[in-house]
Amino acid sequence: MSSNSYRGGSAYGDAAPFRSREGLSTRPAASSDEIQLRIDPMDMDLDHEITGLRGQVKKLRNVAQEIGTEVKQQKDFLEELQTLMTNAQAGVKNNIRRLNKSIVRSGSNHVVHVVCFALICFFVVYAWSKMFRK
Repeated sequence: MSSNSYRGGSAYGDAAPFRSREGLSTRPAASSDEIQLRIDPMDMDLDHEITGLRGQVKKLRNVAQEIGTEVKQQKDFLEELQTLMTNAQAGVKNNIRRLNKSIVRSGSNHVVHVVCFALICFFVVYAWSKMFRK
């Protein structure tokens, strides 16, 4: 907006004195709250600007399409990963269940083994401390 200068009149009723660019001017409307804008194509190269805008819109549309494609690919990947994780979780659950069943079936004496190991270690430390104390 190169030259916004106030030359008198009300802000809405006498809008013609306001100019924002070459080729753009305002004129009074039916009511005092409205402003009408008149574009003079002789002063501006609108075709060139429209072509530039079309090019930018095409670029934005291509970017949006690429983003959409990327989102679809990532969504498919995440769904596949979720399915894989669900299957892995089910496999781990089944293996834990099998291990628990095998431990119960064999009637393991793990607790007895741990207690015996602890007693042997205690005895070795006690004997060692008695031998080197003298």
